[in-house]
Amino acid sequence: MTAGSDVLLWVVLPYVCLTVFVVGHLWRYRYDKFGWTTRSSQLYENRLLRLGSPLFHFGILFVLGGHVMGLGIPKAWTEAVGISEGLYHFMAVSVGAVAGLCTVVGMSILIYRRRTVGPVFTATTRMDKTMYAVLATVILLGLANTVVANVFGNYDYREGVSVWFRGIFRFSLHPELMAAAPIGFQLHGLAAFLLFALWPFTRLVHVFSAPLGYLTRPYIVYRSRDDQLGSRKPRRGWDRVQ
Repeated sequence: MTAGSDVLLWVVLPYVCLTVFVVGHLWRYRYDKFGWTTRSSQLYENRLLRLGSPLFHFGILFVLGGHVMGLGIPKAWTEAVGISEGLYHFMAVSVGAVAGLCTVVGMSILIYRRRTVGPVFTATTRMDKTMYAVLATVILLGLANTVVANVFGNYDYREGVSVWFRGIFRFSLHPELMAAAPIGFQLHGLAAFLLFALWPFTRLVHVFSAPLGYLTRPYIVYRSRDDQLGSRKPRRGWDRVQ
């Protein structure tokens, strides 16, 4: 690739996707609050959901934690606290592979459920299908890169992809590092930023809707036995109506 195409792919495109990510969430929260939901389909089917949902959600949390450590924390920092390179790669392969496998299995169950259960499939939108396709691509590429790079390859993404990724947020741009990365890491990066661009327009917005208000909201009183609230004393259920 030329220097111009490297800048377009690894500088301009990430900033465009991140801008859509931020502005899209602000726009949707402002104009589509009623659509800010998971579009839960639990009422339609629960057996497969109880199996696939925990696998997917807990798996993706560990995958996210691995990305935060691998991309966000410099290599020198982990070595400074006594985590050797060998130990780090062992953790990346073992924990990352298990988390990735749980995520893939859980997502496969959820996609199978969405395709085979009639009411769930009817409630599936085109954007849902697009989101699942892009999310599956990101996860599968990430799992393949974890195994291939740490077991069969000799590419150290912490000195290439990680430096490029942190540079985006520090405005210290290094597109040449990503341009020199293996094709698997390049495809994974492009698919991930495409997912960021789609995120505000999908059900994934529920990630930013933690129900913290449940901890402080007052109790809701549905029924009262207080005699002062009415002119009659409430009768027992077995009393005959006069």
